[in-house]
Amino acid sequence: MDKLYYTIGEVADMLGESVSLVRFWSDRFRAFVKPVRNAKGNRLYKAGDLDTFRQIHFLVRDSGLSLEGAARKMREDRSPVESRVRAIEILKDIRQQLEEIRREL
Repeated sequence: MDKLYYTIGEVADMLGESVSLVRFWSDRFRAFVKPVRNAKGNRLYKAGDLDTFRQIHFLVRDSGLSLEGAARKMREDRSPVESRVRAIEILKDIRQQLEEIRREL
């Protein structure tokens, strides 16, 4: 079962990035990422926000787009980016499963 909210540290670990970069992206892409704040003022992200961060990560890190280019791409049509990121996640899961099988052999 997935969690309802993720801390900024958990999001950073899932993306393989630093907390400060996730905070920067959260501030920079306010139109797409809307964190909830707890009583302490810490940012908490929903699963949809996590998907958005994965899309931003793909566009900026893997595709080499600038922040402005990534924002433009997400405003125009997110569906190709969503499907590509989803496919990459599935392939990573398959690779992890195959590596576990190899270790067991």
